[in-house]
Amino acid sequence: MVAIIDYGAGNLSSVKKALDYLGAENEITQDRDKILSASHVILPGVGSFGDAMDSMRERGLVDTVKEAAMTKPFLGICLGLQLLFEGSEESPDTEGLGILKGKIVSIPKDKGLKVPHIGWNSINLKQQVGIFSNIDDESYFYFVHSFYLKDADEDVVAATTEYGVTIQCAVQRDNLCATQFHPEKSSKAGLQILKSFIGEGK
Repeated sequence: MVAIIDYGAGNLSSVKKALDYLGAENEITQDRDKILSASHVILPGVGSFGDAMDSMRERGLVDTVKEAAMTKPFLGICLGLQLLFEGSEESPDTEGLGILKGKIVSIPKDKGLKVPHIGWNSINLKQQVGIFSNIDDESYFYFVHSFYLKDADEDVVAATTEYGVTIQCAVQRDNLCATQFHPEKSSKAGLQILKSFIGEGK
């Protein structure tokens, strides 16, 4: 069973719908026992970094999420990627989960590009294993974000994309992976990522 963590952030239903389409048993839950007994765990999210961490703390989920990220096949999506890091320029006084090292910074507005970044961008693969084992380099994925990851350890960066700056748009290490883009909204390539994550392969 795939546990989709409900910590008050948006985008839960679209992730559930994609998993339902793939025939994967799944449940949206904030129950610690269900999360830690699940075979796979997904941390989705759309919204503010600070509000998301506050909500996660209010629901008593911080330690649960950290434990799941250390012990389960774990996928962060969009804000769910950003929360894995130590903090964000969006909410300077809020500590993130601190599972990975790197900076979450704002997309520069002086590049003549619209912020938030909304739309399809191709990615440059740095890893072609794990969730990217059946993905072609320069495949297109759907993004919606105003903040992005930079200065993460190179050995965990799985993909980058260009949007005025180089965005580290996916990370992967052992059981833990995360994407800034939305695989559940990214057509065939996105569904392939979800299939690889839940162990369905091709």
